[in-house]
Parts: sequence; C-alpha cells; structure tokens
Amino acid sequence: MSPNLLLIFELIGTVAFAASGAMVGLSKKMDIFGIAALGTVTAVGGGVIRDLVLGNTPPATFQNPVYALTAIAVSIILFVPAVRRFLFKKQSAYDKIMLLMDSLGLGIFTAVGIETAFLSGNTGIFLLVFVGMITGTGGGIIRDILAGNTPYILVKHFYATASLIGAAAFILLWNFFGQSFAFAGCIITVLVLRLLAAKFRWSLPKANDET
Repeated sequence: MSPNLLLIFELIGTVAFAASGAMVGLSKKMDIFGIAALGTVTAVGGGVIRDLVLGNTPPATFQNPVYALTAIAVSIILFVPAVRRFLFKKQSAYDKIMLLMDSLGLGIFTAVGIETAFLSGNTGIFLLVFVGMITGTGGGIIRDILAGNTPYILVKHFYATASLIGAAAFILLWNFFGQSFAFAGCIITVLVLRLLAAKFRWSLPKANDET
C-alpha cells in the first residue's frame, strides 16, 4: 500500500477514535482541555504503544504532529454547543455514533498496526496479531482509564476479540489476495463483527455468568 493511502487511512482512524474519546469526555462533563486530551490519547495512544513495542522511537505521533492536531481539532469541534446538543439530544443517537466511531477506529488501527509492524521488518504471526490488537485497543484503554471507566477491552461485547479476528483475517487474506485486499478485509471484518455484536448482544462468558 502506498504511503499516501496509508496516511489517509490513519487520518480517518484518527478522526474516528478522536470522536469516540471526545464523546466520552462530553458524557463526563469535562472541560475543553479534558475533552481534547481524551480525544487525543484515544486517537494516538495505540500507535504510541505500537511504536514502543516495535522499537520505532520516537513514536510517529511525536515525529509528525498531524495526528495529534487532527485529534485536537475533532475534539474541539465536538465541544461546540450546537454539536453537543445534537449528540446528546437522544441517548440512542449518541450510542449509535459512539459505536460506529469506535468500531471504525478499531478496524482501521488494527490494520494499520499490522502494516506498520510488517514494514518494520517483522513477519512473526504472533507479533503481527498482537501489534494489530494493541494498536486498535491501546488508545481506548487509556481513554477509559482516564475517564474512570472499566476499559472496553475487559467488559464490552466482542471488542478485543473483534480486533484479534480482524488481525487474523488480515494475515490470511494477505497470503491469498495481497496487501490492499487484506487491509480492507481487516477493517470490514472488525466493523461488521462489532456492529453485529452490538445488535445481537454477543459477549464472552463473564465471571458472574451462571454455570
């Protein structure tokens, strides 16, 4: 995949994750700094963890400010009163937008994580899958911890699992159909799984489930 196309996908993922982070900040009644901070760490946190795991230092976020600046801009836009009123007019609308943004970001950054790891010279399947998942989920973990919530990855239906399946799909599709098809397939797989999980209330067994 060309560097320009990869950048476009990264920016789309940044916007999606920044929106999900800012919306959590809005729901917690944070001030504009808190909302911008939450949007930014959600958007770039997974990428920072990915680069540290791969030994790519300083992380890309600190070499190219476009990701952080995009996340801040999105967060500020969502802080605008008219936008806030629209988002919180109905809880159902908020939930749907939050689900879509978070799922889209998860799919894109899972794929971006694997792509980055491979371009760094790593070909081990376990490492590729792990890096894909941590890139997709890392920012959300930081967001939830800062917001005082139990991280999605630990309690929400089919979150990290969707990322893992998407990562596996990326590697499988890459072997048979090539890089670009695998990238798109990973994003679609994660997005569809997350939406289906929300609709049909799929979840993994929990500690309080009856046995």
